[in-house]
Amino acid sequence: MTAGHVTLLLTSPRVAPGLLAWPAWELLRGADRVLTGDVDHPQRPSIEAAGVAVETVQTTPTSGELALLLLDAADAGESVVWLAADDGDPALGRALGQVLARRAEAGMSGLPELEVVPASYDLPGARLLDLVSVMDQLRARCPWVRDQTHRSLVRYLVEESYETVEAIETGEQEHLREELGDLLFQVVFHARLAEENPDTPFTIDDVTGDLVEKLIRRNPHVFGPDVSPEATSAEVENVWDALKAEEKRRTSAVEGVPLALPGLTLADKLLSRTTRAGVHVEIASARALPERPDAEQVGDALLALVDVARAADVDPEQALRDACRRYIAAVQAAER
Repeated sequence: MTAGHVTLLLTSPRVAPGLLAWPAWELLRGADRVLTGDVDHPQRPSIEAAGVAVETVQTTPTSGELALLLLDAADAGESVVWLAADDGDPALGRALGQVLARRAEAGMSGLPELEVVPASYDLPGARLLDLVSVMDQLRARCPWVRDQTHRSLVRYLVEESYETVEAIETGEQEHLREELGDLLFQVVFHARLAEENPDTPFTIDDVTGDLVEKLIRRNPHVFGPDVSPEATSAEVENVWDALKAEEKRRTSAVEGVPLALPGLTLADKLLSRTTRAGVHVEIASARALPERPDAEQVGDALLALVDVARAADVDPEQALRDACRRYIAAVQAAER
């Protein structure tokens, strides 16, 4: 008798049940037996609706015992498909490989074939669904998470933002990967809290949907009827600002600039807005300060220095942080 084969069919829990690759459907329809260890396997209803019978292993055998059960069926010449769990049943895969390896070492012939077939694949961004699910569980079961509000989370949002900046400036990719995750968690956390608002609730899908629509709307050079791949960064920024001003119906070039920004960033943002809007307001020159300047003179000088930085296409906030890093290094060197 010709030996059959065992197939471990892997599916993604982040893809809707039934959306399987065509080779997977052919494999299922051609199998002698399709088995699962979970009577509520998410793929089961779709597969059975397609006319393929699915058997449930009623007991809870060990991985080794289950491997022997599947191989016994294959030894009888059957084509057996195992619907793997969400984690892919790695223990079962190892057990099957070990049994077949021992048989091969013993000189046995006509061994069943073993293959692993991915039946559905995650799309880019699919793990975000896991994050939403984990956030839901934390909100329901974690006392600390249940106690949080939008306001109580502000400090963490600010901290994670600055830690992300730190990771970018140090250039450590692993650090940046971690901090981006922490920052993303804050976004998902706030969106989860917003779902519970009794008056104007919204979800993470609303947040991402609004963002997608905004990006498409404000980037006509990419998504519009007259695509302009040759557009310069300055032209793109001008179109963005014009569309934003039209949407927000702002009456001033400086309306909507958050005053909570760090000082240098705030000055840079204000000067950038007024320059692009063609509004000219006289500011002090970047001249030397008197020996004992007052707060107003220092403020005017800093604003003027930011203007000088803008003219040189330098980010003043970044430049100051870099200078602080050099100063720290110099202090540490002097202390050694």
